[in-house]
Amino acid sequence: MGIRSILAKPFAAYVAKETIAWSSAPAESQKKIFENLISTGSQTLFGKQHNFDSIKNYNDFKSQVPVRDYEDLKIYMEKIVKGERNVLWPGIPKYLSKTSGTTSGVKYIPLTKESIPNHINGARNAILSYIHETGKSSFSDKKLIFLSGSPQLDFTGKIPTGRLSGIVNHHVPSWLRGNQLPSIETNCIEDWEEKLERIIDETLAQPMSLISGIPPWVQMYFDRIHDRTQKLIKDVFPDFSLFIYGGVSFEPYRKKLFESIGKEIDSIETYPASEGFIAYQDSQNKSGLLLLLNSGIFFEFIPADEFFNEKPSRLMIDQIELNKNYAVVLSNNAGLWSYSLGDTVKFISDSPFRLVVTGRIKHFISAFGEHVIGEEVEKAMEHACSSQPGTEIIEFTVAPNVSPESGLPHHEWYIEFRSPPVDLSKFIYELNLRLQELNPYYDDLISGKILSNLKIISLRRDSFREYMKQIGKLGGQNKVPRLSNDRKIADELIKYAII
Repeated sequence: MGIRSILAKPFAAYVAKETIAWSSAPAESQKKIFENLISTGSQTLFGKQHNFDSIKNYNDFKSQVPVRDYEDLKIYMEKIVKGERNVLWPGIPKYLSKTSGTTSGVKYIPLTKESIPNHINGARNAILSYIHETGKSSFSDKKLIFLSGSPQLDFTGKIPTGRLSGIVNHHVPSWLRGNQLPSIETNCIEDWEEKLERIIDETLAQPMSLISGIPPWVQMYFDRIHDRTQKLIKDVFPDFSLFIYGGVSFEPYRKKLFESIGKEIDSIETYPASEGFIAYQDSQNKSGLLLLLNSGIFFEFIPADEFFNEKPSRLMIDQIELNKNYAVVLSNNAGLWSYSLGDTVKFISDSPFRLVVTGRIKHFISAFGEHVIGEEVEKAMEHACSSQPGTEIIEFTVAPNVSPESGLPHHEWYIEFRSPPVDLSKFIYELNLRLQELNPYYDDLISGKILSNLKIISLRRDSFREYMKQIGKLGGQNKVPRLSNDRKIADELIKYAII
């Protein structure tokens, strides 16, 4: 056992003790964050415009600070880029994280010296929680691979700018950097396919023990390794024992990933975003992700079915209900104030507060009021695949067809199968039936003959990869939305349909 794995255990025990302390007092933890944010923010342009000096409690805050999305922040971001100080947070941001917006195009999210520890410590503590619970730490002595964005930074004004995963790469602790792959040179390659081949060149002969990345891109990495070696991953990397992922649901990829590995291994789910590291899986034995209530972020939650109301409810952590969908709103020590993250979550535990990510507030289908969300289509797909063992999905997305050439409007599922169902008609039946069971509004529309049953558009192999390449989003942290309320993606994917 090496020095890293030896030292990791007492450090993990210390972090676990701290975690129990703050997670056992959620309201108090958030109150401290709130008071610190308001006090510090009162020195800024935003704080002065919103009378932070007069804010005494959360109700004052709600009345003076409306919920914002990125478009509402642009006026402040423009000032920051021009070099103005003390706009959203004291001083200027240390970095700007460049991310793709759902409706705003490219977004630039500020990161400050105060907010960076949230990202670094969140990822670190996810691993330490695993070590403390399982006692497994030997993986830290071997090589660790992070499939991430380029660490190469540009400048927006005078502020270093890049992808979050690339920025975080600059802050990997020195004791860990010696074990990290790929090399910085390889990580800076922009073309994903070229980068992937170079990553394989660098890692194939290494004692790899931990791999981290978004599941579909890790699967591509595994597939390319198999093409080269004709071996299972467990035979290529016999020390591989821990997979860390985030960004998308693991369930649609789990079966194929573990088949590619050749065995099941432990995994840790994380919930990172440019706006903050929100939560992580703190237990291998309990469901859900632990919400980080002590890490520079003050959370608000809006019931998802009220989000588009003129005056929706805004709730603190001690006001939420279990098993109800909420839109996440946050204020943080990077200068975001009542910022709509765009995600929806559902709490499955309040002791401590653990959540599951259920989708995006703007990624839904509600062409006729059905409001189908990501969690529902993924559960329906999981059920349909289990109804016909052997069926494997590479990727899928769903869109409405409100004006078909014939028949009633319906939902179209664009699916790239790795192994198609033996009986496609039965697969469609099970998929549609399960979605009706999960969503009563969809069921009413089907039963009332306003919508017809869903239709499947089968796509050629590599269709999603080609689509992502076409729009310049192949690899890294990019992912295809599970569903859309328009046909922008569908109208591009139809080109890859199997006739």
